[in-house]
Amino acid sequence: MNNFVSLKLLDLFRPLFRLLHIDYEMMRNILQVKLTMDQRRVPTIFASNMSNKKDNGNHFLKSLLIYALYGLVLIPFILLGENYIFQISIMFGISMFILMTSMISDFSSVLLDVKDKTILHTKPVNIRTVNAAKIVHVTIYMSMLTGAFIGIPSLVILGVQGIGYFLLFFVEVILLILFIMTITALVYIFILQFFSGEKLKDMINYVQILLSVGIIIGYQIVIRSFEFVELDFVYEFSWWHLFIPPIWFGAPFELLLNGNHSTIIIVLSILALIGPLLSIFLYYRLMPSFERNLQKLMEDTGKNKKQKWNIGALWERLICNNKEEKQFFRFASIMLSRERDFKLRVYPSLGIAVVFPFIFLFNYVSNNSFAELSNSNMHFNIYFCNIMIGVVIFMLNFSGKYKGAWVFQTTPITNPSLVFSATLKAFLLKLYLPIFLFLSVIYVTIFSVRIIPDLAVVFVTAILHTLICFRAIKNEGFPFTKPFESAQQGGESMKTFLLMFIVGMFFVVHYFVSKMEYGVIIYLVILIIVTILSWRMIFKKRSIQD
Repeated sequence: MNNFVSLKLLDLFRPLFRLLHIDYEMMRNILQVKLTMDQRRVPTIFASNMSNKKDNGNHFLKSLLIYALYGLVLIPFILLGENYIFQISIMFGISMFILMTSMISDFSSVLLDVKDKTILHTKPVNIRTVNAAKIVHVTIYMSMLTGAFIGIPSLVILGVQGIGYFLLFFVEVILLILFIMTITALVYIFILQFFSGEKLKDMINYVQILLSVGIIIGYQIVIRSFEFVELDFVYEFSWWHLFIPPIWFGAPFELLLNGNHSTIIIVLSILALIGPLLSIFLYYRLMPSFERNLQKLMEDTGKNKKQKWNIGALWERLICNNKEEKQFFRFASIMLSRERDFKLRVYPSLGIAVVFPFIFLFNYVSNNSFAELSNSNMHFNIYFCNIMIGVVIFMLNFSGKYKGAWVFQTTPITNPSLVFSATLKAFLLKLYLPIFLFLSVIYVTIFSVRIIPDLAVVFVTAILHTLICFRAIKNEGFPFTKPFESAQQGGESMKTFLLMFIVGMFFVVHYFVSKMEYGVIIYLVILIIVTILSWRMIFKKRSIQD
């Protein structure tokens, strides 16, 4: 195994660990194994693009370059003059978001590692040593990630603001890392104390999704941050600022560099020091309880949600034709809503489908009035929520539980086409319809009820586009029966990209007929007829190989 540079640096603190009654040699061996295994772990920012796992490089080290690019967003705030509390509050606010989401998405598996209980806890290894290895493991990676994120901004700080500003910034970044690590652990402790392990797993999964979406749309925030550079900001204290950590870290700069000795600045500066130290103390005291509650992650805490299935049964009766299709609809609904690997790869696309229509509205409002927006044709931007359909239809072939595909072979399926029709219905109902209804309510609020016929056209178009994508994308076998590793094979990913242009064709036709009297109504009727006939034709008789 490699003798990592981080372990060589850690050797310098060998006396400190021994002073804390930690078996340093054993802890170092545990860390060496963990760091070696981590070389094969794919960070969340690569998760949606790393289905082909033949690349054996250290993906974490590669991801540091991306975080270094994210750090460039901090540079404009460094150049804001001497309004230190505003500068640092914004910089640390952005840093906390990036680092904490990364902490939750990529390093939760370390804090919540239950394999230690089944392997290390059965060996003559002190619990204190195991816990120390866990904390040091996270600290190593968080230090590397933070160093990449603030590396370039730190050089700018040293050149623009001077050595004093730089040293204070460096000390506060250390406190920030400790604060983020312990606060994240305390959140996990709270959730495990009162909720099941499944709740915690769901929370981590949704944060991973949030990070993926935030990375894709983050450039919009970066662009808009430059609009504030030339404004003059004056800080006015409000009581709720006591609960905003980024403001804590901005206060010491005002106190030490600007000579602001007001009571509020002193209190906030004390919180910048006490907050991280107090969180460390609480984590240390609650660690035994945390380790006991980690046992919940090894338990099957899933419960049948009978109330939700009553609603599901209603939808089954409305949109499914027979008992067999209802069963497949129920199965597909469970897979779409519960399988974490599938959600991690698909839900970011759904998030983009929600965000993109609003991005174009914001761009329009930035140059025009809201009254002009409500009277415009910008409601056609809702077509952007249909772009993700091809991606999701393609991903319906894959699952992290693909080894369970033998169930289809042992089930007496009389009509294989019902499996596919039920799966598409589950997708439209469980994934697409909530997004479309959410956007429709907001769009009707903005543009008035005049756009309701246009929204109906968009919805029927989405169903028709779903059928087109289903026929265009190669579907071999049943849904959810392929490993995600094969998602990049066969050129199907490029096909899903090309299918996005069909959405543009639907938009062009829709926009053209909207200029004609009763054109939208006539077009809607034609679309409904074509969609119904297409659905019946495609699923009338379809074999597995078709």
